Amino acid sequence: MFYKALILMFGIVVTTMVVGCNTVKGVGKDVQAGGEAISTSAQKVSNKM
Repeated sequence: MFYKALILMFGIVVTTMVVGCNTVKGVGKDVQAGGEAISTSAQKVSNKM
């Protein structure tokens, strides 16, 4: 019984880590897209000056 609970907990931890990695990767892409948008806007303003 103890080993089944241990295996279940290990599975939950591994699953959480994998999902967390994908979430962090997604946030990184969102931040990168936001940075590119700001950079593009700044370039447009700079060109108008």
